[in-house]
Amino acid sequence: MAKFEIKMPKLGESITEGTIISWSVKVGDTINEDDILFEVNTAKVSAEIPSPVSGKILEIYFKEGDTVSVGTVVAIVDLDGEDSASGEAEKQEEPAPAPKAETKNEEKAAPAELAKVADEKVTKGADRWYSPIVLQKAKEAGISRNELDSIPGTGYEGRLSKRDIELYIDNKNKGISSSAPAAKPAAKASSPSVSAPQESVPKALPVQVSDGDEVIAMDPIRRIIADRMVASKKISPHVTNVIEVDVTKLVRWREQNKDAFKKREGVSLTYMPAIVEATAKALKDFPRVNSSVDGYNIIEKKHINVGVAVSLPDGNLIVPVIKDADRLSISGLAGSINTMADKARRNKLMPDEIQGGTFTITNFGSFKSLFGTPIINQPEAAILGVGIIEKKAAVVETPEGDVIAIRHKMYLSLSYDHRVIDGMLGGNFLYRIAEYLENRNA
Repeated sequence: MAKFEIKMPKLGESITEGTIISWSVKVGDTINEDDILFEVNTAKVSAEIPSPVSGKILEIYFKEGDTVSVGTVVAIVDLDGEDSASGEAEKQEEPAPAPKAETKNEEKAAPAELAKVADEKVTKGADRWYSPIVLQKAKEAGISRNELDSIPGTGYEGRLSKRDIELYIDNKNKGISSSAPAAKPAAKASSPSVSAPQESVPKALPVQVSDGDEVIAMDPIRRIIADRMVASKKISPHVTNVIEVDVTKLVRWREQNKDAFKKREGVSLTYMPAIVEATAKALKDFPRVNSSVDGYNIIEKKHINVGVAVSLPDGNLIVPVIKDADRLSISGLAGSINTMADKARRNKLMPDEIQGGTFTITNFGSFKSLFGTPIINQPEAAILGVGIIEKKAAVVETPEGDVIAIRHKMYLSLSYDHRVIDGMLGGNFLYRIAEYLENRNA
């Protein structure tokens, strides 16, 4: 029997796991190449995962709601389809009993302790976040909060993964001393990890819940966004510059071209294509901004891949990436931005469409804000915030002298990683974007 392993795909940079939302197939189903197997949810994207092969589903190792590490086998496909003998299927099932045996052991160990766990709710530690599946397994195994906090994790920034808790429970039920896994933190501390200095970070004060207050659990995307935002502030020393830009020529250009553009291209002409174009040109002029930091190395990216943040109907945020934005025309940029935004809001983005970004733009102006101080999208080195365009009275120099005129003005804010971008570079880069926008005539 020729077998093919379906693995949890990598759905974005820094993403180490995904939650299976739903399965579109079951064991025994015959599938074709590109048939949808399951839907997965991460911090960056919810995506339907197609099958790369045709065949018959032999095994499904995870159920809906399970959080699975990237690269983990989630299903097995028999490439020979219906011709496979049942003996091979039984052979394939041999690795599977391990989790079942573990469940039996848990059931034996848990009854005497479950009553105690019911009163001692397992929640997130002061510095650690636990996925629902980890909390559930800890509760079933009678693991207290203090014990849970002491288990070393191998996930992103030391997070405790499903595999970690299962291994810990298995060793505990077998009577293996927990001193072996406890040795792992030493290795973690010796590595250049962001989480190493966490001991000096003040713990969050407990929040009092009063009568009438509503407690709303974060959904999986919001929880991971929260973790990534906190991590970004810890990783990068943020500095933000703000500049006011006279975009009167840009506004006139759009007014003159938007109707013809709509008829010709089939999409509306917004300001974002021009902003992406100006940013891509500035990134070519200042390649150091189009970089990432790896330890004490600066990696200047050869491709200019600009992410444009999109707000989703559920209140979350996603960043589709326009690859090689510097090579696209205004028409190409407008089409790409429109397509990406539409797919994002319909939850149809593919994993490749949210990976590989080298610089991000977020539009505060969509919400009538003058400007903001955006947080860097790791592992990038900078992010541009775009404010609302407003009419303002301004002093304008003319051959006849200074006059007061009505101009269209907009604020741009640039947050950058001070480890690699200093004030002069950040200021010059931001001013270069302003120059391109202020002189947009054709």
